[in-house]
Amino acid sequence: MRTRQIISLMLGVGLMLSLGNATASGQDRYASRQARPYNGPYRGRNLEQIAFPLGGIGAGMVCLEGSGCLSHVSIRHQPEIFNEPKTFAAVYVKTANGVARVLEGPVPGYKILLPRGGAWSSSGNGAGGTTYGLPRFGNAEFLARFPFATVTLTDPAVPLRVRLTGWSPFTPPEADDSSLPIAALEYRLTNTADGALEGVFSFHSENFVDVEGDSISEVRPIPGGFLLGQPATEKEPWQEGAFCVWCDDPGTKVDCAWFRGGWFDALTMLWKAVSAGDVVSRGPHQDGRASDGASLYVPFRLDAGQSRTFRLLLAWYVPRSNIRQGERAAAANPEAQPEDTCCASGECCPAEPPPTHYVPWYAKHMAGIDEVLGYWRENYGRLRRTSATFRDCFFDTTFPPEVVEAVAANLSILKSPTCLRQHDGRFWGWEGCRDSDGCCAGSCTHVWNYAQALPHLFPSLERSMREATLLACQDEHGHQTFRTPLPIGPAGHGFHAAADGQLGHVMRVYREWRISGDTDWMIRLWPKVKQSLDYCIEAWDPEHRGTLREPHHNTYDIEFWGPDGMCTSMYLGALEAAVRMGAQAGDDVALYRQLAASGKQALEQDLFDGEYFVQKIQLEGLKATDPTSIKGINMNYSPEAVALLRKEGPKYQYGAGCLSDGVLGAWIAEMCGIGSVLDEEKVRSHLLAVRKYNFRHDLSTHANPQRPTYALNDEGGLLLCSWPKGGELSLPFVYSNEVWTGIEYQVASHLMLVGRVDEGLDIVRACRDRYDGRVRNPLSEIECGHFYARALASYGLLQALSGARYDAVEKTLYLDPNVPGDFRAFLSTATGLGTVGIRDGKPFLDVKSGSIDVDRIRVGRRS
Repeated sequence: MRTRQIISLMLGVGLMLSLGNATASGQDRYASRQARPYNGPYRGRNLEQIAFPLGGIGAGMVCLEGSGCLSHVSIRHQPEIFNEPKTFAAVYVKTANGVARVLEGPVPGYKILLPRGGAWSSSGNGAGGTTYGLPRFGNAEFLARFPFATVTLTDPAVPLRVRLTGWSPFTPPEADDSSLPIAALEYRLTNTADGALEGVFSFHSENFVDVEGDSISEVRPIPGGFLLGQPATEKEPWQEGAFCVWCDDPGTKVDCAWFRGGWFDALTMLWKAVSAGDVVSRGPHQDGRASDGASLYVPFRLDAGQSRTFRLLLAWYVPRSNIRQGERAAAANPEAQPEDTCCASGECCPAEPPPTHYVPWYAKHMAGIDEVLGYWRENYGRLRRTSATFRDCFFDTTFPPEVVEAVAANLSILKSPTCLRQHDGRFWGWEGCRDSDGCCAGSCTHVWNYAQALPHLFPSLERSMREATLLACQDEHGHQTFRTPLPIGPAGHGFHAAADGQLGHVMRVYREWRISGDTDWMIRLWPKVKQSLDYCIEAWDPEHRGTLREPHHNTYDIEFWGPDGMCTSMYLGALEAAVRMGAQAGDDVALYRQLAASGKQALEQDLFDGEYFVQKIQLEGLKATDPTSIKGINMNYSPEAVALLRKEGPKYQYGAGCLSDGVLGAWIAEMCGIGSVLDEEKVRSHLLAVRKYNFRHDLSTHANPQRPTYALNDEGGLLLCSWPKGGELSLPFVYSNEVWTGIEYQVASHLMLVGRVDEGLDIVRACRDRYDGRVRNPLSEIECGHFYARALASYGLLQALSGARYDAVEKTLYLDPNVPGDFRAFLSTATGLGTVGIRDGKPFLDVKSGSIDVDRIRVGRRS
């Protein structure tokens, strides 16, 4: 197979290069991390790891690196994090001696000894098969303004300033134009010489679509560009794919007949043409064997100070996949009929048989690559304007730059292979991306609980997840499979329900109702929501005490035994949401109201230690009696573990610990518009304790035997848990010593909600300092994989600072700001987006796109 450069060592190499060579003190190194202004440009070593995703939601990804290189080419519905084909732009300038450069900055240092696949797989084999040895610009600067990114290139030996803008459509709340397999590269060349210049702009790509490197591949010209293709085969029909590059300049010439030979012949001959200023125009080889790649050339002339932009439109089309995920229900199950997975809008899925493997949404709406490119060319201007409107509105804010950076950076997750959108338009997500496939399937409810961006930016996609969970993943008893199969369909039920995921889902249905204003939608789903909550009560609170006591699975991939602040707060939020939805549906909600009251009292009296909420580990008096017989993930109750069980009780509990997620349900309730479900002073006390005990400016003395590379050495971060008052088990819950960005944002935004903005900003800054480009990609926060979905909790920072919430049911805009004086902030709703804030002491809303039907604006807490 063609070289894929898929490895798992990149992060470690980057860490060694970036953290292992420092000789300054930890304090000096910490100060150096502050040198780059938040939300500002990246330069020098901060460019090392940058990879900015381009593409559509569920439509594949190509990344623009900080140097201007294209990498992470992932158009086949799975991540290919280290796929960096020979694809590059170049320029020749006619001077006395002629000068030619790849339109990229210096090669990042970590790549020099990066192991790669193919014949040159060893890190010591010289990186053959790459373009790293070609001359390039000496200086680069990168600026992200999602969904746009700009790379500025300069070199004292080249009389040009180059500004490369990469972007792809992002048009909230309209999802379809945001789900296209397209991207744009705009190369703006400015003559910095005193006189006129002549030269040649060019773009080149090997046929990376040809995964087998065989004779059936296709390289052919199209008007203004070229197409790289791989036909389907009878054995592997999912290998069909095409990628095309089109230039808007009428003078474009195309070469589809690269030199064919051995060793490094093709690249050698290609660069000779570039460096000579040749403009090559050739059709495909006529002997039946396709070229290994193609090029386009555009000659130009620039007067002194003149600029010219070369626009490249990229489009791809991979209509099938071999991806199928998840446990499925037996066909004989009467609850598992296709109509049960239809949308709650009342529009049933098509009568045609659903595909057996994942098919992307765009493949059902566009017949092929020609239609994709045609739509792209025809709508380029409109899509650019709409995307720029989002960008300008989003970044028109007075909020701290570290907050703006954190939110904007993680919107990149929506353009990554973490997110898929299947043939019927429904959204489906991994938790994150491994190097060459997705990580942890199924729109996992207890991870996507945290993600706050999608429900506000693309409410229709978020609602499709609610429908999939309730209609395809819930059985007749109310048990939810917390991982949705792909393609979406009736799920099997061979594992525990996840307490935090299932209870959080109840709150999220409430949120989607208030965002959409569609009461009929909520009422249609209400019987399933009620069934789900009744299952939770029976499974984990059978004695109706208002707390979860029976062992309950959760986002830490273990079961908590006995009542705890984290999951019981989720319970209270779900009960309150159910009270409101059930009342609207005309149902009896007396039990839910009673359980919420008794649960609140129990949580505040029995699980609050005077400073923070804890867990009371319980083994006696439960229906479940034997932890060793409970089906779990990698539990392994060995003889020595059984001995610990007899001494300490069930392993993997947090007990008296200070858990960063300890009042998670209170935060999600606030994010969903439910409001307070616990005493606000006790919640504030808990959050301040988390900040006091779990936040570290320097982790160099912290012991983490779990997964350390999320945060280590002298980096700062928020630990998942600590035991400042003792009581830590020999084996606490399995991720307790780690740092997860999604939980950092959850705690930071919750601190801001309770008025402790500075403490929240400390946590945000520590997180973004780790993702400053030197060691980790600023556009890909990791947890269990790249582009990890939990990091979309960062969107909650906007909600926390502005206190802005639009209720489409009431047609009311609520404002409860946690910033002093006048401010401006971004607001996105199901029908439009705009700027909201306080101006001259008065609330305002400026609608920038679409419409937002507001009857009144209410300012203040619980207005």
